Amino acid sequence: MIQVVNVSKAYGDIQVLKGLSLKIDKGEVVSIVGASGAGKSTLLHIIGLLDRPDGGEVIIDDNNLANLTDKELSSFRNKHIGFVFQFHHLLPEFTAMENVCIPGWIGKRNDNEVKEQAKELLDYLGLKDRFDHKPSQLSGGEQQRVAVARALINHPKVVLADEPSGNLDSDTARELHELFFRLRKEFYQTFVIVTHNEELAKLADREVTMVDGRLFKS
Repeated sequence: MIQVVNVSKAYGDIQVLKGLSLKIDKGEVVSIVGASGAGKSTLLHIIGLLDRPDGGEVIIDDNNLANLTDKELSSFRNKHIGFVFQFHHLLPEFTAMENVCIPGWIGKRNDNEVKEQAKELLDYLGLKDRFDHKPSQLSGGEQQRVAVARALINHPKVVLADEPSGNLDSDTARELHELFFRLRKEFYQTFVIVTHNEELAKLADREVTMVDGRLFKS
């Protein structure tokens, strides 16, 4: 499903990724752990097509993405990849439902279809009574579930999560990680989760440790 082949990335004089390779199977939940500065988020951003590697290849679902234009990468990302971040990145002026709909609107999908699916996802995630609430009216856990619904709205093949439980209490964090497994079972999506929480990381099918821009074990 995902192949990262000999990927390198530097920012100025700092070599962040050093010829890193990783293979992730369809439907697998993989956690990536390691100290701050090890390159975890950089790797996730490259897998998620938010940044380009300096060298190497990223292949997703048999699509080699190295030669795509920025516009083609943006389209592929919108259709096939969902993101969940630590700080939600919900737009404060929009309701929960509107926030979930945004990727569908960007993808120029049918408006009524997107809205109906947003309602279904929010209902599925236990937010049926929160459709019209803005982020400031939601708890941290509720905001993160809205972010998960937004990540799922375009039926992505891959969901990438960068410290998704970093701002949550331990019980809510565990619920979120268990939710990822429920979603995998329901929709057979592939999840890649960057986390500092090693207890939660061990819930994954496979745990990968990064040290100084390289994979320590997998």
